[in-house]
Amino acid sequence: MANQYETVFIMTPVLSDDQMKETVAKYQKLLRDKGAEIVFEDNWGLRKLAYPIQKKSTGFYYLLEFRSDEETLIHDIELAFKRDERIIRFLTVKLDKHAVAYNEKKRKKAAKEEQPQEA
Repeated sequence: MANQYETVFIMTPVLSDDQMKETVAKYQKLLRDKGAEIVFEDNWGLRKLAYPIQKKSTGFYYLLEFRSDEETLIHDIELAFKRDERIIRFLTVKLDKHAVAYNEKKRKKAAKEEQPQEA
């Protein structure tokens, strides 16, 4: 059975909208090329950092939730994050069955709330 992971990365705030989308597409492609299935993704947008990083006080946050059984995938994506000057922080966590269930429940609830209410 494939493991499920969640990674959040923060991009430098000096990127244009196109550069930000290009950076996200790069990591989506890397995951797909390594055989991962992207389950969910969410652009959290520009947010204030808890403390300055590289003299920056804000950053573009992006979340990717993916499933993979490839053992070297996490090492490969984190190495790519470290080498990319557009990424100022990242964190990848392996989700247990409870976290996976919680995320699915949360997404279903959000989708239900987005649907227009009929009278």
